[in-house]
Amino acid sequence: MATALVSKRFGTELGHLAGSIAFGVAFVFIVVGRSELFTENFLVPLAGIRRGNRGSWLKLAQLWTVSPLMNIFGGAMMILIVTTHGVMPHGTGQAVADAANKFDLNNFLAAFMSAIAAGALITLMTWMVEGQESMGVRVAVAWIVGTLLALGNFNHVIVATLEILAGIRWGAHIPWDTLFTNFGTALLGNMIGGIAFVTVNRFSQARAGNAAASEA
Repeated sequence: MATALVSKRFGTELGHLAGSIAFGVAFVFIVVGRSELFTENFLVPLAGIRRGNRGSWLKLAQLWTVSPLMNIFGGAMMILIVTTHGVMPHGTGQAVADAANKFDLNNFLAAFMSAIAAGALITLMTWMVEGQESMGVRVAVAWIVGTLLALGNFNHVIVATLEILAGIRWGAHIPWDTLFTNFGTALLGNMIGGIAFVTVNRFSQARAGNAAASEA
């Protein structure tokens, strides 16, 4: 909506910037409302895993299965509501369709690398938010990261899937197999970016800090 309204007067580049900033508000809602995206479950749940406890791993598998499905289900319901004719301002549909087409145009390598960046970015947000007691700082971090995610059109498994769904709903000529193919690519890339590049790094730092404290 913000992209469409600003683009009409100031052009597509400023429209994309305005839309990205507006998109960051969604991440503020997630942090303030203590909701969860699938990719936010890479850091904290893994930190609580008990290595020898099979039940802990089963609970993690359940979380990683249920959270993306419910994210997409809830998002799809909202898409059905807001894409009803007359609900959103004129031009919104075209802006969403254009964003969805960008994911469709990506080849596998571009989509995969973009997904790695998205996973690392969102898990980094979780790391930074969990380390802050101030709600103001948490809001600022969530807003900045959400804006960067949209500004770079990074391939986040939930965001991209919902954007493609909304684009199809608004008339984008995207085959359904693209939706499922990109979901798998984004899922794998997000997990690599979030777990290998951020979570493992965080655990390594924590262990090094604990070892240094013990020696002291």
